[in-house]
Amino acid sequence: MLKEYIENKLEKLQGKTGVYYKNLKTQEELLIAENDLFLSASVIKLWVMGEAFHQIEQGILSKDTMIILKDSDKVPSGLVEDYARQARTGSLSEDMFPESGVLNLLHTGTELTIEDLYRLMITVSDNTATNILIDILGMEKINAFISSLGMEKTKLNRILFDTSPQGKNLENVISLKETGMFFEKIYKGELISRQASEEMSAILQNQQFNYKIPFFLPRIPIGHKTGEDNGITNDAGIIYSEIPFVLCFASNDTEVCFADRVCQEIAKKAYDYTIC
Repeated sequence: MLKEYIENKLEKLQGKTGVYYKNLKTQEELLIAENDLFLSASVIKLWVMGEAFHQIEQGILSKDTMIILKDSDKVPSGLVEDYARQARTGSLSEDMFPESGVLNLLHTGTELTIEDLYRLMITVSDNTATNILIDILGMEKINAFISSLGMEKTKLNRILFDTSPQGKNLENVISLKETGMFFEKIYKGELISRQASEEMSAILQNQQFNYKIPFFLPRIPIGHKTGEDNGITNDAGIIYSEIPFVLCFASNDTEVCFADRVCQEIAKKAYDYTIC
């Protein structure tokens, strides 16, 4: 019944869409996607957080390490007027601006810890914090971490707002099933360690963008990460209901407002289906 409902909803959306669902009690699993590879937008930040915790666990990095915010770190930084112009002309989505977070508004010289950075990266989807972390952690190490989890499709290919010639034709991509695996490992306490999993779960439950999966489920704890870009809207996470489940939604080359509504409705249907 849930599969047919989701298929019917996705058929009404333009572009490429997909949903992954897994009941964490019964292990029932659904993947509804012709090709399980999607442009990630900010959902890729999950794996940046994961590698941060991995390096902290290994003693390579301390969450209390201080960094000093520089003008050159800020995204969109000096290009903000150009990005705004592109948004107005339709070549860049204004949806990206709420996701750029708060650090680009703070004064140069602000002191931040590694913990501040990964919390801002997830809870307010701060792009400046993300790029600083990618630089500190190393893109190759983040991708090695993804591979170590048995994930072959998901990949971080560039920093955010990369305007360099090298980054021009590169995109960050996710698999919905692999994203679901990420959350299931957190739920089981198997992502890095139980303590790290619990800390990441708490951060994800403090997510500030709650207008997609949580929309019709406001009283249920949900640890999730959204992603938005021009024609892209994604959301993925764990719904900690009486019977917990993972839900991952992606829609690329779509009409974002309609896709957001479909995501909301699928999340409510998945909840009703799971607990009944």
